[in-house]
Amino acid sequence: MSIADIPGRVLQRGLVRLGAGLQRVQGQVAAYSLPRFANSPKNLTIELPRRISNPEFISWGDHVWIGPGAFITAVRRYPSLALVHPDRHHESQTFTPSIQFGHRVSSSGNLVIGAAQRVVIGDDVMFACNVTLLDNSHGFDHPYEPYKYQPLCRIAPVEVKRGCWIGQNVVIMPGVQIGEMSIIGANSVVTESIPDRVIAVGAPARVIKRWDEEFQQWVGCAGAPAKKSTINEHDFRQFNT
Repeated sequence: MSIADIPGRVLQRGLVRLGAGLQRVQGQVAAYSLPRFANSPKNLTIELPRRISNPEFISWGDHVWIGPGAFITAVRRYPSLALVHPDRHHESQTFTPSIQFGHRVSSSGNLVIGAAQRVVIGDDVMFACNVTLLDNSHGFDHPYEPYKYQPLCRIAPVEVKRGCWIGQNVVIMPGVQIGEMSIIGANSVVTESIPDRVIAVGAPARVIKRWDEEFQQWVGCAGAPAKKSTINEHDFRQFNT
């Protein structure tokens, strides 16, 4: 009997059951297929699909949850095989990278991290979707040479300190430090370091509010108290997760 002889409804039910079964075991597959990292954390979840390069240079805190689509690369050599010209010789750069996650870090999905030197993420950091952190940049000294063949440059450590909220589509550039308990609004590009307990938005990101200990609320950059003690609806849309 061929598959054509199976009634359509029966076949459909069978495929639905198969799909549901695969969905149930996906979490187990993701857990059992984790690579060997620099340490052995408790309760680490990195959902499928994912791409992780050189995991022995990546360490994790406990109870970390990373949503699907993560691309986390500890750069050992540049250019990689995917970026080598097939007919030309390239001088290779070699690196000893480090990517360090604190405890209870979470990411909604599509987290991109590239480290040739060091990227550090503190405890309890929350990433929305499509966040990118890079401690390096492609070279661009020669405008007649394709940039993918030029050496990595502007290599400098990146750090996101404890408790930060990093909004959707944020890009954090080399050499940037995000201060403790700060918020970066959606679609921001962070090119310079951000202090503790501030709200920054834009491309390039700029600080628009800071936490005032005296008033116990967010205040504008000029120092005047905000009208409300909570983040307003316009702010929330900027930070959306």
